Amino acid sequence: MTRAVHVAGVGMIPFAKPGASDPYPLLGARAAKAALADARVDYQRIEQVYAGFVYGDSCSGQAAIYHLGLTGVPVINVNNNCATGSTALYLARQAIASGAAECVLALGFEQMQRGALGVHYADRPDPSQRFLDAMQATQGTDPQAPIAAQLFGGAGRMHMQLYGTQPETFARIAVKARRHAQHNPNAIFRAPLTLDEVMASPPVFDPLTRLQCCPPTCGGAAAVLCSEEFARRHGLDLSVVIQAQAMTTDGNSSFDESDMRKLVGYDMARHAARQVYEAAGIGPEDIPVVELHDCFTANELITYEALGLAPEGGAEQFIADGDNTYGGKVVTNPSGGLLSKGHPLGATGLAQCAELVWQLRGQAGARQVEGARLALQHNLGVGGACVVTLYART
Repeated sequence: MTRAVHVAGVGMIPFAKPGASDPYPLLGARAAKAALADARVDYQRIEQVYAGFVYGDSCSGQAAIYHLGLTGVPVINVNNNCATGSTALYLARQAIASGAAECVLALGFEQMQRGALGVHYADRPDPSQRFLDAMQATQGTDPQAPIAAQLFGGAGRMHMQLYGTQPETFARIAVKARRHAQHNPNAIFRAPLTLDEVMASPPVFDPLTRLQCCPPTCGGAAAVLCSEEFARRHGLDLSVVIQAQAMTTDGNSSFDESDMRKLVGYDMARHAARQVYEAAGIGPEDIPVVELHDCFTANELITYEALGLAPEGGAEQFIADGDNTYGGKVVTNPSGGLLSKGHPLGATGLAQCAELVWQLRGQAGARQVEGARLALQHNLGVGGACVVTLYART
């Protein structure tokens, strides 16, 4: 048996460029304090902490959480590449749903360096080597381009080859992201962009230009989860519940089909979304707002189809019709997404959670999707992991 899991509080601190932020322990502590204050829960009542980060030494979670107090609470450190924050959320939800705990904190933070992601431990096998080998066999390698851009740019190329998608279609996603971000005080990049500006920015890996790639940033985000019984006992907000959640990793199709979309997680996302829809008894047509993993415009485009928001091969028309923004079928990334907020790897999934909770509470200000009672989150990490979460307003 599983119990309902409520999101009692969320917190996020504005993301910052590398070199312009606090050290990671303070990033994590500030985000955790914000979530606890939002939930109106004292840290003494937290029974478990799941702390997510990618770039940091062992027990970085403790270094952050000890700023809140020394209660002896279990602190579990989580690292799952770009899906780290939502993996911490997944574990925290399981703890509540199973009855192992009544009130749990999920925390994500990251202090990143400038430039493209790279290998930090060159003296041992690279865990992404199988992905690099598959990319090499499928499209070759460009020594001048960042690896992540080659992976996701290759997915965009595959969509272009299969469906005739035009380069400008990807660029329109960046324009939409900035249009949404202008209303988000937590986003780094809030100035609107034109299609010409996006297309004219320096090329990174065709079809991607620089303004179609999310920047590395530093930041923190957190969520307090609890059971219904705990919330009622302590007078907490019961308005948002995690209605369904699924986590997937790679299957054979990621490597065996010479499809760059699947190599970067298309099937992981598709399978996770289907599990969520089935568990909740809904379909993608019922979703009014989504925060999805737009590390590159190409990934946002293929994710429309993976989540069923657009039919396979239909993402270009979906974008052309304005169905990915206000006034269309579903508002995607009302926060501005990773393209505008930045992407502090460990914090991203919990920042998505925060945005969707604000949307369901009606607290998103000028970003508000009117009448939203369901919200879907998609957080992806090549390597690989994908977490899809459905939130509902009770």
